[in-house]
Amino acid sequence: MARLTKNRKSVLEKVDPAKTYPLSEAAALLKDITTTKFDSSVDIDVRLGVDPRKSNQMVRGVVSLPHGTGKEVRVLVLCTPDKEAEAKEAGADHVGLDEYVEKIKGGWTDVDVIITMPSVMGKIGALGRILGPRGLMPNPKSGTVTMEIGKAVTEVKQGKIDFKVDKFGIVHTSIGKVSFTPDKIVDNAKEFLDMINKLKPSAAKGTYVKSIYLSTTMSPGLKVDTKSIEE
Repeated sequence: MARLTKNRKSVLEKVDPAKTYPLSEAAALLKDITTTKFDSSVDIDVRLGVDPRKSNQMVRGVVSLPHGTGKEVRVLVLCTPDKEAEAKEAGADHVGLDEYVEKIKGGWTDVDVIITMPSVMGKIGALGRILGPRGLMPNPKSGTVTMEIGKAVTEVKQGKIDFKVDKFGIVHTSIGKVSFTPDKIVDNAKEFLDMINKLKPSAAKGTYVKSIYLSTTMSPGLKVDTKSIEE
């Protein structure tokens, strides 16, 4: 059996695995149970009472976090020349079309989000086998296929995220950094959970939000009281 390090033992002593924490308390405790030297991400896992295998119970959406994610998002815009200036002014890290399509075909995917326009999706569709598994394929539902290129880039840079329930009925995403104040973590969590509730499928029966956990990159998970979200 692996031996517990001093830091890990100290962290586990602060966490009660049988306790369900109010959201504000969990957000504050994250700082005490994170020992990484880097600024860890704050992650949220929400288990939903849905069957993702059924198309009428799929939960997928986008949300703009009030305090952003704390992460520097690298954005590639694939567009026609008339939209390049708009993309660059909005802060896109890479802008172009054919040259980047060829780079991606060669295996380059060193970006976090790809934004494009409807008229060039024909060229990008062929990249699905590369971009799809990496979660980079542009999609109109997530706002990454649009004619409003500048607006889309700005929103992503400011903290807009997209999410999708996995095959186990769990939605997992990052909602900030451990350096955020507890209040900012709470605000971001509530914004995200509000959107989850708005997207409840009409076909979903019984308890919709079954459990919520908060954690950081290498910390234990903290079970959050679902009722405390409404406080």
